[in-house]
Amino acid sequence: MYISEKEKKLHNSYLKNGYIILPVANKKAFKEIENIFRNVTKSLKLNQNFNRKIFLNDTHKYVDIKNLNNFRLKIIKKINNGLNLKELYYEICKPYINSIVGNELAIQKNINLSIQFPNDDSSLLDVHSDTWAGDSSFEVVVWLPLVDCFKTKSMYILSKRDTKKYSEIILNKNNNLDNLKMFKLIKNKIKWLNVKKGNILIFNQNLIHGNHVNLEKDTRWSMNCRFKSIFTPYSEKAIGEYFEPITLRPASKDGMFYDAQNLPTAK
Repeated sequence: MYISEKEKKLHNSYLKNGYIILPVANKKAFKEIENIFRNVTKSLKLNQNFNRKIFLNDTHKYVDIKNLNNFRLKIIKKINNGLNLKELYYEICKPYINSIVGNELAIQKNINLSIQFPNDDSSLLDVHSDTWAGDSSFEVVVWLPLVDCFKTKSMYILSKRDTKKYSEIILNKNNNLDNLKMFKLIKNKIKWLNVKKGNILIFNQNLIHGNHVNLEKDTRWSMNCRFKSIFTPYSEKAIGEYFEPITLRPASKDGMFYDAQNLPTAK
């Protein structure tokens, strides 16, 4: 394989662990993302006299838990509406994604945002693998924290070996497991990921992962977005509906519109 030693190290780490944690590839793009959130939260006109520099960590002090989901949805709408967020998001992970996934890419149409208050059990992400919900097994997730994320303020992941073992148990309907029972089943096997602000997490969404009650003292803010190679198989989330192409190359464009049936017949 014509791959550099540096890339081989990256690939081996991803394949072994199911994830990699690396500094953002473009610091300027990350700063612009931070500015987008700074301006969006300012536009929400929260009346409290808060310190904007630490607002993300302290959001639970200024937003009522009853209004959290509406607050989050308003921000999602604003950040995905007419801004260049997706382009910036690609820039912060471009060399890593190009190496791990390929350089002809499709990106999820809307970037997701998670806000989790301390001791909040209303914002939990169930024990799951994305493929259980119709995602292609060829996708990867780029997870970007806007604050330092660690222990229960972060997300957890299960190894490939344990994912295979526990998927068979969890997906067996005869076991009738709710989310709490599923978490108790795997809690001694999961790994909580320490991802500081300024770093990104790229992980294999085929692995079992999720979050739990945030037992730390600060609010978690994180974004996530899926990438896949344009030409790898899709599942229930198709291109044009859920994904859009971002780096289609000229030879591929020509090939897609090539029609051998309508070529003139040789005489």
